[in-house]
Amino acid sequence: MGRSYFGTDGIRGRANGAITPELALRVGMAAGYVFHRGDHRHRVVIGKDTRLSGYMIENALVAGFTSVGMDVLLLGPMPTPAVAMLTRSMRADLGVMISASHNPFDDNGIKLFGPDGYKLSDAIESEIEELIGAENMSAQLVEPAQMGRAKRLESVHARYIEFAKRTLPRNQSFEGMRVVVDCAHGAAYRVAPEALWELGCEVIAIGDKPDGFNINREVGSTAPEALMAKVREVRADIGIALDGDADRVLIVDEKGHLVDGDQLMAVVAESFKEEGRLSREGIVATVMSNLGLERHLAGLGLSLVRTPVGDRYVLERMRSEGFNVGGEQSGHIILSDYSTTGDGLVAALQVLAVVQRHQRPVSEVCHRFDALPQILKNVRYKKGRPLDDDGVIRAIAAAELKLNSHGRLLIRPSGTEPVIRIMGEGDDRDLVEAVVADVVEAVGVAAI
Repeated sequence: MGRSYFGTDGIRGRANGAITPELALRVGMAAGYVFHRGDHRHRVVIGKDTRLSGYMIENALVAGFTSVGMDVLLLGPMPTPAVAMLTRSMRADLGVMISASHNPFDDNGIKLFGPDGYKLSDAIESEIEELIGAENMSAQLVEPAQMGRAKRLESVHARYIEFAKRTLPRNQSFEGMRVVVDCAHGAAYRVAPEALWELGCEVIAIGDKPDGFNINREVGSTAPEALMAKVREVRADIGIALDGDADRVLIVDEKGHLVDGDQLMAVVAESFKEEGRLSREGIVATVMSNLGLERHLAGLGLSLVRTPVGDRYVLERMRSEGFNVGGEQSGHIILSDYSTTGDGLVAALQVLAVVQRHQRPVSEVCHRFDALPQILKNVRYKKGRPLDDDGVIRAIAAAELKLNSHGRLLIRPSGTEPVIRIMGEGDDRDLVEAVVADVVEAVGVAAI
C-alpha cells in the first residue's frame, strides 16, 4: 500500500488541517496496538516542542494509547534526541515526539521511536498506517480494567543534561568561554543553556522564551542572523544555533560568520580520527554535502559515503556499514556512539571540546576547508515527468561533460512538491552557473 501518513520523518502537516485530534487519537491507538507485545505492562514516553498545538495533539495521543492499554509518561518540552534517549533509558516500548522541527508554529508532527530509540522501519510504519486507515478500530480497545494510566514526569530535563555532559571526558570544563546559544524558542530552551552553564560556560541565551507561536520565528538554525548579530554584540567566543526540536545545530564563529554542518562534520571526523575513535575510515553524508568536504576528507585518508537527502537515510547507511559519524549540511549531526538520531546539543559539545583543546579561535578550528561554489535552483512543473524529456536528458549530459572532473551536478525531483531541484558545484563559479542555467532552461521548457 502507498504511504498516506508517514513521510521521511514521521507524520507532519498543518495543525487542525492535516494533523487533527482524530488523527492523533488513531495514531496512538494504532501504534499502541502494534507495540503491545508480551505480557508486561506496556509504556510509551511522549515529548513535545513548544508549539501551541502540542497540547491538543498530546492529549489526543494519550487518549489513544491508554485506550489500548499502554501507560503514558509525559516529558513535556524536550529535544527529539532526548525523547529517543529516554525511550531506551526508561525501557519504554515506544517513544513519541510531537514536533514539526524547523517548520513554523502552525505546523506540527508526530515522530515515533521504537524501544531501541531508533525511528521505525518502513514495514512497521506501514503496519501502523493500515490500522490508522481502518474504518473501525474498536477491535483494538481493551477492557476497562486494562486501560493505561498517564503520568507527567518532572525530573527528565536533568537526566538528559547529565546524558549530554557524559559524552565528554569527566574532567571537561569550558570555563572562560563566552557562549551565545539560540534555542529557537523551541524544545531545548531549558536544557541547552543549563547544560552549557553546568560545564562552565558564560551563557547568553536567545530564543529561550517560547510562547506557543514564536518557535523558529527569526531565530534558530534556519534563521541564524539574530545569533550572528548577538555574537558580535557581546564579543562571544562562539554561537550555537539549534532548531525547534534541537536535532540539528549550526555554529557561529567569534567573527559572526556561520559554520555549516559540512564543516562541523569535518571537525568531528578529524578529531575522532586523531583520537582513534572513528569506527570506519570515513563518514556518511548526503548528496548535498559540498565537494570541498569530500576532497578534504580524502586528504586525511577518509572516505565520504553519500546518501539521498534526509537524516533517515544517513542513519540507515551508518548502521548498515558501521560508521559512527554522519550528517547533513543543514546541521543534522549524528554521532552514533551517543545518539540514535541527530542531536544538536551533543554535536555542539563535541565541537566546543575541540575548540577548547586547541586553544584557538573558532574561526580557525571550525574552518577545515574552502567550500566550492554551489548553485541551487528549483524549477516548478505542472504535470508529467520533465526529467524523462529528451531535451532535458541531452542538457544534463552536456552539463556533466562540461564540468567533467572539476565539479558535479545533481538533479532530483522533490519528494513533497512538483519541483525539480538542480544543484551544481565546482571550482569555477562562472562555469557552474552556466551549466546550471542550461539545465534550468531545458527543464523549464519541458515543464510547460
